[in-house]
Amino acid sequence: MDAGTGNEAGGPDSARRPTLSMLSQPMVERIVGEALEVLARVGVLVEDDEALAVLAEGGAQVHRHTQRAKIPENLVWDCLKTAPSSITVYNRDGEPTLRLQGWNVYFDPGSAAIKILDSQTQQARQATTTDLVNLVRLADALPHLAAQSTALVVSDVPREIADRYRLFLVLLNSSKPVITGTFTLEAFEVMKEMLAAVMGGASRLAEKPPAIFDACPSPPLKWSRLTVRALMECARSGLPAELVSMPLFGATSPATLAGALVQHTAENLSGVVIHQLTAPGSPIIYGGSPAVFDMRFGTTAMGAIETAMVVCAYAQIGRFLGLPTHGYLGQSDAKLVDCQAGLESSPGLVLAALAGVNVVSGAGMLEFESCQSLEKLVIDDEICGMALRLVQGIEGRDGRLAEDLWGDLGAGDHFLTSPVTLRWLREETLFPSAVIDRRSRDAWLAEGATTAWDRAQCRVRELLERQQPKPLADEVRRELIKIMHAEAKRYGVDALPGI
Repeated sequence: MDAGTGNEAGGPDSARRPTLSMLSQPMVERIVGEALEVLARVGVLVEDDEALAVLAEGGAQVHRHTQRAKIPENLVWDCLKTAPSSITVYNRDGEPTLRLQGWNVYFDPGSAAIKILDSQTQQARQATTTDLVNLVRLADALPHLAAQSTALVVSDVPREIADRYRLFLVLLNSSKPVITGTFTLEAFEVMKEMLAAVMGGASRLAEKPPAIFDACPSPPLKWSRLTVRALMECARSGLPAELVSMPLFGATSPATLAGALVQHTAENLSGVVIHQLTAPGSPIIYGGSPAVFDMRFGTTAMGAIETAMVVCAYAQIGRFLGLPTHGYLGQSDAKLVDCQAGLESSPGLVLAALAGVNVVSGAGMLEFESCQSLEKLVIDDEICGMALRLVQGIEGRDGRLAEDLWGDLGAGDHFLTSPVTLRWLREETLFPSAVIDRRSRDAWLAEGATTAWDRAQCRVRELLERQQPKPLADEVRRELIKIMHAEAKRYGVDALPGI
């Protein structure tokens, strides 16, 4: 592991961004080289005739009867050349919000949990539309979360429409960009229609995309019909696609971290090829959700340090390939918001920031990526703030570095009231919310001796009471409801919960 610096342009007093590199450059090139060999000699299984046809026309060796495509190295490099190295994602108002390039880092909640940790009972239960609305409104208010995700799969709508219903509720309740994805083949068109309604039409949607769609190959080296179709539809529409390769070390990928990285690289590069052959120049993000497979318990350890190491390593590979990057970090395998949740989540979020992962998903998540917690989300937002402050580095301000030391200290000059202190204190120091307790013990005892959980509960209540999402224009809101109502009626739902 090498320590380095990034964003070093500027004068000698410019802040030097601390960075993290997990791999030496020769190791990066070796992993990429072996992944290219795997694609050329082993290939990928693609369960869709249209995608196989696109690959064959592009120069891959396609075996129709086995549905396997072998992708030559030159085709991979050609497709990488057409993929953009920078992607801008916009908010609901058409303002540029995420600039996915270089070492820029943005955080969003973890995605697709099926459970919520109940704030009153601290028991995990099935999530409802009310839970998702509360989570979206909370994330809308949190200062260090730049984007939303379709964070919960709600149980009070039919499973067949759960993917578009999640997006529907996010669009109604937040103006932040959203990371989302499809569960069914027919969902993409409906979700695209909703996004177009919000942005003012299909052409404006392509110009200013407000959403990123996940596309997940199945390990090892396979694209299902559902996921490859989502990938291709994203390419055609101009909506950013996010590759989410999911090697499970020792279970669905090699057990060594380097071996898992080879598989991850091969799976993602196959996705880049399919995507760019479908629509050259369409935006695509190099991402994933790897995990340790804990063979003692048969669980996927999202909070393991090796999981974070692989994410940071593949972000380095993605940067080498010239692509924006994404990773799932900040998650914990704890069942409660306890010490384990903190000790697993903090390193992941901090390491992701140091590694320059452009989109970092995972805040709020517990229990192997299956459970969301509003309280953990507000605690994780504090960690995100710390991580973002860390990568700002230490900057030399105007004039002397210690201007106050040149005053008349003997005459009683004070740092507390110094104009220099008043000028720079807010920029130099991150002041957390009341979730982080910095009071004296006496003050802490006098105000109830609260725990971090108590304070997180209080902040959740306060934010939900005061946060009013920026409303959609009436005609846009009506159009969204009309689209979702027509879709819901197909499955026997007459009233739309959560609105």
